[in-house]
Amino acid sequence: MVDQWKAPAEGEPTVGDDKSWKLLEKTLLAGVQEQRRARRWGIFFKSLAFLYLIAMLFLFTPLMDMERSATKGAGYTALIDVQGVIADKEAASADNLITSLRAAFDDPKVKGVVLRINSPGGSPVQSGYVYDEIRRLRGLHPDTKVYAVISDLGASGAYYIASAADEIYADKASLVGSIGVTAAGFGFVGAMEKLGVQRRAYTSGEHKAFLDPFEPEKPDETKFWQGVLNVTHEQFIASVKQGRGDRLKDKDHPELFSGLVWTGQQALPLGLIDGLGSASSVARDVIGEKELVDFTVQESALDRFSKKLGAGVAEKLAMWMGFQGPTLR
Repeated sequence: MVDQWKAPAEGEPTVGDDKSWKLLEKTLLAGVQEQRRARRWGIFFKSLAFLYLIAMLFLFTPLMDMERSATKGAGYTALIDVQGVIADKEAASADNLITSLRAAFDDPKVKGVVLRINSPGGSPVQSGYVYDEIRRLRGLHPDTKVYAVISDLGASGAYYIASAADEIYADKASLVGSIGVTAAGFGFVGAMEKLGVQRRAYTSGEHKAFLDPFEPEKPDETKFWQGVLNVTHEQFIASVKQGRGDRLKDKDHPELFSGLVWTGQQALPLGLIDGLGSASSVARDVIGEKELVDFTVQESALDRFSKKLGAGVAEKLAMWMGFQGPTLR
């Protein structure tokens, strides 16, 4: 019988040492397993981040929604949307619309172009750019007709663009016209006087603080600005007359250029439009190609988000607070 209280021989491991080694071994194994687990999670999150970046790349890449390759027919109708305010950096900017128009006219399978309009108008400059380009492209491609189709609203700058088309169609309840020019702002002089606030503006030109909303109106500047608006209005009228020709009943109805709007049903006998219809009915019954292929330039989500947070916000805020340039609305 072995004496349990006998001291171990030299070099012989004790029970306590054996437990210590096993504990150390377990600790080392746990550390290795933890490292492996952390490495696996690291790879997982890196892969997830990579997939997220790839998804964002596809989401934010600007695309042109042109599904020409998917069509089965020998020809089709090109559709271009004119939606919202016509202004630089907007979806209905001259750059976007002209890019769409050129692509449509360059496509040999396009048998006609439909401008589907739902817009209150906007910049006379942007509208003029598009108007001129439509007329230029019509001259280069006389066999490709352009038809403007007004849905809910085709007013002011939007009608400016529509008048360049070969024909204009609208729904019986569409709002059409508003051939006029507006420029708006605010005056804060009375409020500043009540609050005891003084305006301090330093300029190097007599009229550099032109129409300052924090200063009283000056009759000579107001008269000058009205003249600018009148000239812009005359340019608008001249373009509409050039586009519509003898179809426009302006001699009997001078109120056509007063800024008023009419329903499509009322606009037809006035010569503002040529018929009642929709984009699909014009493609089917007028152009003869019922298949519509969208040539509208599509902005990416990133572009739209940037515009909302970028310089456009500051620009619009400045306009709301005071001076605003001529607008066809």
